Amino acid sequence: MRTALTELLGCRHPIVQTGMGYVAGAGLVSAVAEAGGFGIVASATMTLDELEATIKEIKSRTTNPFGVNVRSDAPDATRRIDLLIRERVRLASFALAPDRDLIRRCADGGVLTMPSVGARRHAEKVAAWGVDAVLVQGGEGGGHTGPVPTTLLLPQVVDAVDIPVVAAGGFFDGRGLLAALAYGAAGVAMGTRFLLTTDSPVGARVKRLYLDADVTGTVVTTRVDGVPHRVLRTPYIQGLERSGRVTALLRSARHAVAFRRLAGMTWPQLVRAGRQARHGRELTWAQTLMAAGTPVLLRTAMVEGRPEFGVMSAGQVAGVIDDLPSCAELIARIMKEADDGWGRLTAVR
Repeated sequence: MRTALTELLGCRHPIVQTGMGYVAGAGLVSAVAEAGGFGIVASATMTLDELEATIKEIKSRTTNPFGVNVRSDAPDATRRIDLLIRERVRLASFALAPDRDLIRRCADGGVLTMPSVGARRHAEKVAAWGVDAVLVQGGEGGGHTGPVPTTLLLPQVVDAVDIPVVAAGGFFDGRGLLAALAYGAAGVAMGTRFLLTTDSPVGARVKRLYLDADVTGTVVTTRVDGVPHRVLRTPYIQGLERSGRVTALLRSARHAVAFRRLAGMTWPQLVRAGRQARHGRELTWAQTLMAAGTPVLLRTAMVEGRPEFGVMSAGQVAGVIDDLPSCAELIARIMKEADDGWGRLTAVR
């Protein structure tokens, strides 16, 4: 299936695996790339050296193109982009809109850019700056998300820009891919669906929690890092929602301290990270500390396998997923479903 996205990225199928912290590493990304999709490394939870090692490992496993997600507000964002240029990584994706200098640096170095957006005006803004594609995530998506569902947000963005649009939020099968293409998207992006594969590094206990969730098993909360964040509904998250200011501040401080030790940061560096997280947002200091320490909450669940003490970003599609295929099996199945669906549509006269 050839679309504007496959032509741009050089992948066989218009299916993107999103950059999920502590999940989208060398194993998952290379498996997606080998299966013909387009995998994206989550570099926000990696040091620069770890990112370089990950890129080299992926390149040792596959010759197919892949991308890297970069935090545009990271202190070393420029060095990360330079690494992508040196290693000839195909795409830099951004959860936060990159500034014009980063976009220009990527363009000059031959790296494509694709920021994530949650509103039409944001898509128009970055398109005017010269990005190569946009990923549009509706409210059904996991992690940081907005209030507008994909079915309303996607057509707005498709009508507003003339670059490839990738649809995210609520996709898990071939029917969804066909629907996205019908809306005018050039492909789909999936996070939770790829997390629930045998190639995902997430432990069996955590995967079981995702598989056991129903369509109401996620919740959008601001108590994780101060902005709307869709996560699995767990006793820990319910406790966050009920906690008062003092309790929230103490809990946030503990996580911030743990993150400082894990990341090897000094206290001034941690404070700067908190200020960056707080920039442009009306956050309490409890939320600011929580934002700085959120990686610890993700690591606790996703890496250490202790979901009772961590946070698990999850799209609403967790409620309709009930199996753990390999990435190759999943992508082949999606493409067959899309092909069969297209056959049924064109057979109707």
